[in-house]
Amino acid sequence: MPEARRLVLPRRRSALSLTSLIDVIFLLLLFFMLSSTFSRQGEVELTAAGGGAGAEAGNPLFLQLGADEVTLNAETVSLDGLAPALAALTEGPEALVLVALRPDVTSQRLIDLLAALRATGYRVQVLS
Repeated sequence: MPEARRLVLPRRRSALSLTSLIDVIFLLLLFFMLSSTFSRQGEVELTAAGGGAGAEAGNPLFLQLGADEVTLNAETVSLDGLAPALAALTEGPEALVLVALRPDVTSQRLIDLLAALRATGYRVQVLS
């Protein structure tokens, strides 16, 4: 009997589909683009009170911030009228303004006050 020969064909490799790989890379790219920030939001500088500071040249101004009112040296003022009230109490912008917060103050209210004080040029220290 003649010997039967089997023809062994090399296995053909299936083509690797890159569609799913491209989809995963696109999703990762989209995720990182949407989760990162490209611009900085407005920043407010806050410095903690330090102990043992030297004596000030003048008396500091005491400002108490509430949810509805601002009190400057025991007199109620508005945020818009804060700059003229500070100018009336001091000779120049080198004075120190101490800011105390009432318990009902929101962070947005504090930011509004700090923005108004930054425009005046006074040194500000927030008491904790």
